[in-house]
Amino acid sequence: MAAESTSTPQSRRERPSKPALTREGIIDTALKILEDEGIGKVTMRRIATALDTGPASLYVYVHDTEDLHAQLLDALLGRMAPVPGRGPWRKRLHAVLSGYAGVLFAYPEIARMTVTTHPSGPHYASLVEAILGLLSESGASDEVAAWGVDLLLASVTATAVEHGSGQPHGEGTEALAALAANIAALSEERYPRTVRLVDQMLSGTAEERFEWGMDVLINGILNTPRPSSVND
Repeated sequence: MAAESTSTPQSRRERPSKPALTREGIIDTALKILEDEGIGKVTMRRIATALDTGPASLYVYVHDTEDLHAQLLDALLGRMAPVPGRGPWRKRLHAVLSGYAGVLFAYPEIARMTVTTHPSGPHYASLVEAILGLLSESGASDEVAAWGVDLLLASVTATAVEHGSGQPHGEGTEALAALAANIAALSEERYPRTVRLVDQMLSGTAEERFEWGMDVLINGILNTPRPSSVND
């Protein structure tokens, strides 16, 4: 004779209910997976598992993977330091661009994604607004600033994609040394300027080159009017 079960079945109505799904909750979960496991693990299925739901439920709040990635970047931009309230406009603009670069360098997978996925969200909008405001302080017209902000952000993104590979410390130095050796081995007769300038081409710290590059763009933006056909 079978022993009677002493456990009492729990009604589904009496079980603790799961927290309601929200867009913010999904993004927060995706961000944790990104930090713990990398962008490759940030999938709808993995997020759904973490939230104890089905992948189809997520699409009510997140349109697709591209939308998810864009929102991840926006969440990361929310961690940037606020725009300095005082000081020369150029110095403050450098600080903003360096902050954006810092986010992309810390998450190289996100930097690569940003090349093909247009960022969106309130934090990205705040970043754009800050740059437009600083370009306006410089004396740039609204028309020039409108194009300039895109050029500056695109350059920072490209720099992060090129250099933010997440390589172990020292590997980048070895790569530069190998590149210098390859250039030095070129025919001086055929490539006289390249061979002569190899040391200059590879000189400077990453920070110095980044700031110089931003100044080149900023100076160009301030001194190059938009085509008259666009302004008409």
